[in-house]
Amino acid sequence: MKKEIIINETADQVRIAITEDGKLAEIFVESPGKERMVGDIYLGRIARVMSGIRAAFIDIGHKQDAFLHFSDVDPNIDEYSSLIGEEDSEIDEDEDDDTEVAAKVSEGGPGGGGQPSRYPSWEGRPQNGPRPQPGQRPQRPPQREIHLDRDQSIIVQVTKEPVGKKGVRVTSKVSLPGRYLVLLPFDGRIGVSKKLYNFREKKRLRRIIRSLLPEGFGVIIRTVAEGKEEELLKNDLEQLVKTWREIEKSVKTEQPPILLYKDLSTVSSVIRDLFNNEVQRVVVDSRRLYKEITTYVKWFAPTLVDKIEFYRGKQAIFDVFGVAKDMQESLGRRVPLKTGGYLVIDVTEAMTVIDVNSGRYAASKEQEQNSLRTNLEASREIIRQLRLRDIGGIIVIDFIDLEDERNKRKVYEELRKEFRRDRAKATVLPMTEFGLVQITRQRIRQNIMQSFSETCPVCAGTGIVQSRATVLTEITGWINKYKSEGHGKVLKFIVHPYLASYLREGRPSHLLSLMWKNKLLIKLESNGTVPVNSFKVYSNSLKKDITEDFKQ
Repeated sequence: MKKEIIINETADQVRIAITEDGKLAEIFVESPGKERMVGDIYLGRIARVMSGIRAAFIDIGHKQDAFLHFSDVDPNIDEYSSLIGEEDSEIDEDEDDDTEVAAKVSEGGPGGGGQPSRYPSWEGRPQNGPRPQPGQRPQRPPQREIHLDRDQSIIVQVTKEPVGKKGVRVTSKVSLPGRYLVLLPFDGRIGVSKKLYNFREKKRLRRIIRSLLPEGFGVIIRTVAEGKEEELLKNDLEQLVKTWREIEKSVKTEQPPILLYKDLSTVSSVIRDLFNNEVQRVVVDSRRLYKEITTYVKWFAPTLVDKIEFYRGKQAIFDVFGVAKDMQESLGRRVPLKTGGYLVIDVTEAMTVIDVNSGRYAASKEQEQNSLRTNLEASREIIRQLRLRDIGGIIVIDFIDLEDERNKRKVYEELRKEFRRDRAKATVLPMTEFGLVQITRQRIRQNIMQSFSETCPVCAGTGIVQSRATVLTEITGWINKYKSEGHGKVLKFIVHPYLASYLREGRPSHLLSLMWKNKLLIKLESNGTVPVNSFKVYSNSLKKDITEDFKQ
């Protein structure tokens, strides 16, 4: 697979595109006021504790308090409390520092910020209670008791960007991602990415890290560490430990809420987490970013410097690499398929719904095979669109109906196979008898629609507005109330041109009918600034706007 990273800088945006075999797979955008926040570490203050939903809201200095679920509270919270001068409480002894367990690392760049999804994913972790028998529902492990107090200081790290009206989500399981390692303060365990399959290499890396790791720290070894010399790993570890020591100093002198550590910019995090031997080249059209990236790569991976290119062409870089076309497609509701079918993607508050359509008639005897072919192609395109748009949460896909259970299984397996390319965690359920597939996908940052678009000020994001006939009914109601309470026979109505054309339609027109019926002289003024489903009324006798005075 040919993989490239294309970087474009404009006056007010930096856009990073990841392409696979010439097609846009992921896009990241950074602009003033919308800087990347995942990975930032704060000294916060607990504003509210909501035991009913097992969560707390943390004041980190933003307009909206951060959300901390009790499941994201570190078991070693007392270690953090001692760091910020809180009273120690008794804690159980953890496992020996030599415990070696594999952890799944989100190799995630700006999407995941290099955050390790470590606590649910340790291999070899003890099982609580006996395994459930066939037909029995597995028992949930008992919930940990969490003790948090209002106004208590707490160190937290951002794991999800704000979405809509929701603030950032944070965790107290702080980690510092580097190029080859992820440092886990107070953890004391050595984990290895599950994407590292070579047993001997795992053993070698663990042995090196065990000899270098300071007491009281844990580490997850990232996939890109495979085959790297001890010196590179040592430099990465020393830099991470140095960064954490600086955070410790800040914690002891600063008062919450305050930012303790700012993670890398979007460009730097993409290079740190995604630029490896699988990438054919990095092409950048900004001389400033070219120098910045080259200097950074020389430090951690000198062998990759030759893959960085400065783009000197006159044509826009995103046009040359076909990124602009794919970006435009990603903003559309309808996505075409090569087979002639198409996808319809609708994002709602609760979930994202994707409808798969065949787009053209197929003979009945070939219907099953044609439907299977379209569904398989749709599966590949859907995963690409989920990655490209960075859609998270609940996703429901309505595939074309299939009769054969084996074909339904093929579609399910195709989805699972394509999700292996995705760095975000996802769960896929088998197709139901109605042809529906349910998916949950990790949501970390705002999706591409939120980055490139704004809510329509007229329809407020619904995609529909009141019909002109409905607005006319509202105008009639307003006039009826005005006649019973107001004075004056001359009014000026200010409406959107779209509504004005409707009021002038008919013989007699809607406007003339209103005047004759109510014995009023109505002057109509078109104004494009007035919402299409609204109106304003000005009284000539009172010389003022009286719209609100007679609203029903």
